Amino acid sequence: MTTFTRANADHLRNTLQGAVVKCSERCLYQSAKWAAELSVSLPELPSAASSFGADTDSQMQDVDSLPISPAFNFANSDPEEARLETQELSRYLLAKSYFDCREYDRCSAVFIPSTLPKGPLSPTSPKNKSKTPTKTGQGEAKESDFIAGVESETHTNVLPKLSQKALFLALYSKYMSGEKRKNEESEMILGPADGGTTVNKELAGITRSLEGWFADREARGLSGSNQGWLEYLYGIVLAKGKTEEDARRWFVRSVHLYPFNWGAWLELSELLNNVEELQKIGPELPQNLMTLIFHLYASQELYQSTEPIHRELNELENIFPNSQFLKTQRALLYYHSKDFDEAEIIFSALLHADPHRIDSLDFYSNILYVMSARPKLAFLAQIATATDKFRPETCCVVGNYYALKSEHEKAVMYFRRALTLDRNFLSAWTLMGHEYVEMKNTHAAIESYRRAVDVNRKDYRAWYGLGQTYEVLEMHLYALFYYQRAASLRPYDPKMWQAVGSCYDKVDRPIQSIKAYKRALVAGSYYEQGSSFGSGTTAGDPTGVLDPETLYQIALMYEKLNRPDDAASYMGMTLAQEEGPENDDDDEGGGHGIGVTTTTSKARMWLARWEFGKGAYTRAMELANELCQDGVEVEEAKALIRDMRARMESGRSPS
Repeated sequence: MTTFTRANADHLRNTLQGAVVKCSERCLYQSAKWAAELSVSLPELPSAASSFGADTDSQMQDVDSLPISPAFNFANSDPEEARLETQELSRYLLAKSYFDCREYDRCSAVFIPSTLPKGPLSPTSPKNKSKTPTKTGQGEAKESDFIAGVESETHTNVLPKLSQKALFLALYSKYMSGEKRKNEESEMILGPADGGTTVNKELAGITRSLEGWFADREARGLSGSNQGWLEYLYGIVLAKGKTEEDARRWFVRSVHLYPFNWGAWLELSELLNNVEELQKIGPELPQNLMTLIFHLYASQELYQSTEPIHRELNELENIFPNSQFLKTQRALLYYHSKDFDEAEIIFSALLHADPHRIDSLDFYSNILYVMSARPKLAFLAQIATATDKFRPETCCVVGNYYALKSEHEKAVMYFRRALTLDRNFLSAWTLMGHEYVEMKNTHAAIESYRRAVDVNRKDYRAWYGLGQTYEVLEMHLYALFYYQRAASLRPYDPKMWQAVGSCYDKVDRPIQSIKAYKRALVAGSYYEQGSSFGSGTTAGDPTGVLDPETLYQIALMYEKLNRPDDAASYMGMTLAQEEGPENDDDDEGGGHGIGVTTTTSKARMWLARWEFGKGAYTRAMELANELCQDGVEVEEAKALIRDMRARMESGRSPS
């Protein structure tokens, strides 16, 4: 990467400050906050013309002549847009004040009178007869039905002549009004009528308005001067209607027109289901710094904790050394690769640097829960509650604290509170499903996990939870389907493949079970990379210690297939894990094994019986005597020894 100069830093800082202003003007406050934090994280490079020894009076005189940051130069480069924004200034300020007070309908009505349809278009139109929105079993229409209802209309621009900024604010406030009304009309979380099917009834009108506006711009040859914000809003509407391919196309168009709207990148990331789709969309994106940040974020969301991703992160941290966002991404990369110690260190440092920062604290609480760090989790819950007890992240932190104390009812109460605040808060759905499993409420657990995957199909924990729950219900084919979805998202997690192998065994498909267990062995060696990224053995290193339980299960599958020699081979490999792999650097000639476990003792017992069946009494006697020393399977081992002695004394010589 080229050296980052002061000129580069100043240009990037001005651009990010401009993004803060532009996003704030359009009431995209989360995107504005993200850009502002990134701007502040840039290093303050020394000026070549610094004059620390200059006279104080002359410095004071220079203050008035300092240039104003380009971020606060409000003049629009498009003369027509600048003229419209000047004319609308008073109305724009009024509308924005209404939006800030959450009076969304009033905000929209400042620019657009309430003439747009709030529901589906009239079904009396011949073109719409086949596209009338239908009712679901819960008595609610799907959002995609409302979008479908306007697809076949011939769109004309019915909007008044407005600047793009005013039009975005008016339509975005209409969208927010629909979301607010949708939440108000929704049933209680997991209540009897809560099927997650309540819709935003403003989508149809917004869709028709935007399509008419875009068609009119294109007909007049003005599409080249679009600013990217309305494309972003149209992408959101299409994504809500499950028209994902079109939504991706419009988000890509939006980030080409204005790359520093972080919200557009976030929405685009949510529409990518796997690494292949991320690689496919890469060439379509603008080649700039924001694309690099997006690629890092999307890879982290897809659980890609690889060396190239860490190199990308290192490059970005060279530019933004103080970025809390990038430090959080590194912590999440360690979290996804199950390196909880490293992730906890980073989150702890972030908490000390900014104790009022609530973002991503739900992930930190998950890490502390897995580590059983109850005092730290209690402290985190106290800090989060003191800062803002009505944030979904805070509710998840407190819920995890009660879950660690095994107070599952209280944990569920806090997870439900998080979902009352934000029904699309993924962590709460998944964690609530875990708690319902602990409470043996399988129906509520299944519904929680289903809602989690509705929010985010990339949440492997929810897919795995569905598999576990159906396995408890002994519905193994269902469990197998969900475990396979989890394994496809986490192909290097041995736990996923072990679950798939177990399900194949229970549906009596031993060949597929063996394949799944062997995938688990490969995945297990991938994860043996040590506590820090890139250290330890490499992925697939054959000298690493293998999981004895997986080896034992493979042996049992070969036994089911009536292939005793293969079964014996894997039982021997299971037994070998006690001593560990051979290591030439080890003076004793052996590595660090796992020692005697119940699984290795079972394998030793199986091998003793197998050798006994072959007539190899000497080897069988050795194995049986070892079992007596292990203290596992002792009675069976003694019985086998008595049987062998009786046979040997009767004059039968071992083969």
